[in-house]
Amino acid sequence: ETSRQLHKQGATVIMACRNKERGETAAEDVGGIFMQLDLNSLESVRGFVKEFESKYDRLDVLVNNAGVMACPYSKTQDGFEIQFGCNHLAHFLLMKLLTPKLLGTAKKTQKPSRFVALSSCAAAEMTMGSSGMANVDFDDLNWEKREYNREAAYQQSKLANYLHAFEASKKHPADKLISVSLHPGWVQSNLDKHAFDQMFGTNIVGRGLASLTRKAFLMSGDMIPAFDGAQTTLHCILQDAEKVESGAFYSQFGIYKDAASKKGGWPMTLPNPNATPEAATKLWTESEKLVQA
Repeated sequence: ETSRQLHKQGATVIMACRNKERGETAAEDVGGIFMQLDLNSLESVRGFVKEFESKYDRLDVLVNNAGVMACPYSKTQDGFEIQFGCNHLAHFLLMKLLTPKLLGTAKKTQKPSRFVALSSCAAAEMTMGSSGMANVDFDDLNWEKREYNREAAYQQSKLANYLHAFEASKKHPADKLISVSLHPGWVQSNLDKHAFDQMFGTNIVGRGLASLTRKAFLMSGDMIPAFDGAQTTLHCILQDAEKVESGAFYSQFGIYKDAASKKGGWPMTLPNPNATPEAATKLWTESEKLVQA
């Protein structure tokens, strides 16, 4: 829905997707341009950037929107825990490699480019699907020393998204690059598939229960349609630059455990004491080492 609206407003929208057939179908549906990118592979990220730079001379907005959620333990092609690797490290490398293009575009247009990282209310603590307050374990980023907890791993990756955008805002002035993170809401999609598979099973009964549960959450208003879920992202992209706070967190309403945060805010403070400037700086340094960039 984000791509659809941006296309309607005249933007050239590059849709980076892993699956070629689904990506081409989605791009045709919304008027975007498909390019292949697999976040499971840093080589794929580098290849995507090389192809993009060979075709386009500007980049006004980068939206890191893809990801996986609460999946069973596995590793990326580069040996990273799958959620930290796909949701954070691959996106970190993508942004790092495309930053010169973002800054160059800002110089040409005399307007700040924008970097938008889709985080989640899971970057804090939630009323469901949470294993406590999200935290980045710098001693075990890839879950090699602890028993694997898929919910906590997802939360770590989403807090990393927030910290990434926050630190980017410190490294680049807001008149050149506006960097924000956001919670789009609990959006109706296939992202929660692994969570519901774990809860109900994968047989026909389990899938039926998962479908009924999604419908119940939609009716209650906790889950929202994709159109509504795109609005916070669109706000961060389209709002006048002087009205968007670089480094801030923008949130649709969410299932935050912190009652005062449930209504969301554009922007709002992420209710997580672990979301510190020191953690953001340390994560950036560690991420550079891991992706070798």
